[in-house]
Amino acid sequence: MRLWKKLTHSEIKARVFGALEQNVNYYNANILGIPASHLDNKVFYQDAPFLSNAPFLSTLIHNPNHIGCHTLGKSEHFFKGTQEIEKELIRICSEEILRGRENAFDGYVASGGTEANMQAIWIYRNYFKEEHQAAQEEMCIICSEDSHYSSSKAANVLHLDIAYIDVDTDNRLIKKQHLEDTIRQQQQKGKKYFIVIANMMTTMFGSVDPVDLYVEALEAAGSKYKIHVDGAFGGFFFPFSTEENKLDFSNSKITSVTLDAHKMLQAPYGTGIFLIRKNFIGYANTKEASYVEGEDYTLIGSRSGANAIAVWMILMTNGPYGWREKILVLLNRTDWLCAQLQQKNIEYYRQAGSNIVTIKSHCISPDIATKYGLVPDNHQNPRWHKIVVMEHVTIEKLEPLVEEL
Repeated sequence: MRLWKKLTHSEIKARVFGALEQNVNYYNANILGIPASHLDNKVFYQDAPFLSNAPFLSTLIHNPNHIGCHTLGKSEHFFKGTQEIEKELIRICSEEILRGRENAFDGYVASGGTEANMQAIWIYRNYFKEEHQAAQEEMCIICSEDSHYSSSKAANVLHLDIAYIDVDTDNRLIKKQHLEDTIRQQQQKGKKYFIVIANMMTTMFGSVDPVDLYVEALEAAGSKYKIHVDGAFGGFFFPFSTEENKLDFSNSKITSVTLDAHKMLQAPYGTGIFLIRKNFIGYANTKEASYVEGEDYTLIGSRSGANAIAVWMILMTNGPYGWREKILVLLNRTDWLCAQLQQKNIEYYRQAGSNIVTIKSHCISPDIATKYGLVPDNHQNPRWHKIVVMEHVTIEKLEPLVEEL
């Protein structure tokens, strides 16, 4: 596997400012047809001395529009410099983090995991329609009951049915028998095509779906399917914390993956990543976007190039080994927390290789949960409260909670 090269701050500055020089400059060039410009200089001061040392903030001010999907080749040439950095980011994520083959993936920086998950379902709906002449009522989304609500949102927006698979209360794994029964029931309703959302660390529990169960059950049932991995939380964590990972592109059954950079990567909010194997993103092409150079293959349309720069800068600053070290630190803190909970006989769930610890609500008072900002699985009737061990969640901050439990 190739590994991206860690860069110094000077090297990062040179690369980003060099890319901005390749983009259109609204002040120096006679550009009359783009409905955009730099950020309003009456509101956002563009001559501050510190900007010469701040590539991300400078990119925000330059305001590049990364509309479209740049991995396809043709895009708006006005922003070609920063588009190249986004293309490099997509390559790193698909090939080096998720172990895909070289030059075998398309993708773009989305507004977040919700959009990226919806993008996948949209593509597969259109794929089944165009390649298999599938009717809308013959398709079904299938996912764990612990899956993110974006699956339900996509089903609503795209007018698709959705089926949820029960999970074991203690280990959060999908129940094999219920999966098989659900597929059979859906087939009896006329469903022939399934869009699977498999989880690489769920939002509430950090649990990981055994994707082989989906594959075995659907192939035994003779159904056609596509598998999308929701790695919105785990995509920048699980591949570095776990050697055995069947939810990346080394698994030929996986066609697309969602990542979220605004969670573990600490990028600005509104920064998700959608990745998919070549020859699939075309099913989302909006040919009516004829005035956009290269047309538009994304759900969001216009999007900030600064977000792509932010994610690239974070990965380049850490490098692959620096990022792995950061994950190991968080795992060690999580190990410490779990050891303390075990000593106190407090019931909790933790997926191996995860930094999420979810405590059963009867083990923690509402006052303590509120005091320490623990998130419930349901605000009306909580059964679990979760702790997410992030960079700011040090052992010094965990100790007072442990003492009060």
